[in-house]
Amino acid sequence: MQQLVLDMGLPTGPSLKNFCVGSNQAVVAHLKLWLGQDGTTRRSPVPTYLWGGNACGKTHLLQAMRVALHAQGASVGWLDAGSQMAPEFDESWACVLMDDVHAFSTAQQQLAFNWFVHAQTLQIAVLASGSLPPADLKLRDDLRTRLGGGHVFALHALSEPERRAVLRLAADERGIVLSNEVMDFMLTRFSRDLGSLMELLDLMDGYALQTQRAITIPLIKAMMDNT
Repeated sequence: MQQLVLDMGLPTGPSLKNFCVGSNQAVVAHLKLWLGQDGTTRRSPVPTYLWGGNACGKTHLLQAMRVALHAQGASVGWLDAGSQMAPEFDESWACVLMDDVHAFSTAQQQLAFNWFVHAQTLQIAVLASGSLPPADLKLRDDLRTRLGGGHVFALHALSEPERRAVLRLAADERGIVLSNEVMDFMLTRFSRDLGSLMELLDLMDGYALQTQRAITIPLIKAMMDNT
């Protein structure tokens, strides 16, 4: 079995810059304005809630905000549905980030509510995301009401033409020749969410470099046989 070359030295990690905006210009503009250019910006304490289906970029945006705030020297509180040991609320936090609130357990909902109360008392912003609009969340009433009490944005997944354009741009940046046949194969035989497609592109790039072959459908099939 051949080992695939995975680390190609490409930029990794979520950011607002590498978020594929599509029809989500309004939410990105809102987050950029809220974030400001440096750590001295007085940010609005009004909460922001993002909602949408799978692979529309909710987690990417929240993680991008966390990375950007850390780069400004700020600390944040983070809570998601997979959090097992969340910290106590810290008054020094610049923001509270809550991801996938629709999947919060009863205990996580209690913690989220407590964080929300502390944050609002101290005029600290809360940025949260979920799969449903606030009114449809199956959460305790006091938490659901607070999540919907500020800016609410619906995120939209990229259309197929937009996914194709993003893949084409990413391939061009890597110096990859991606034929229409290969792109059709990628979009019909693999997961169609953009994150998975970009991971597939990285794998294809690494395997093509290792085997010194052009990226074709037979190469993709051979790559999958060797994983």
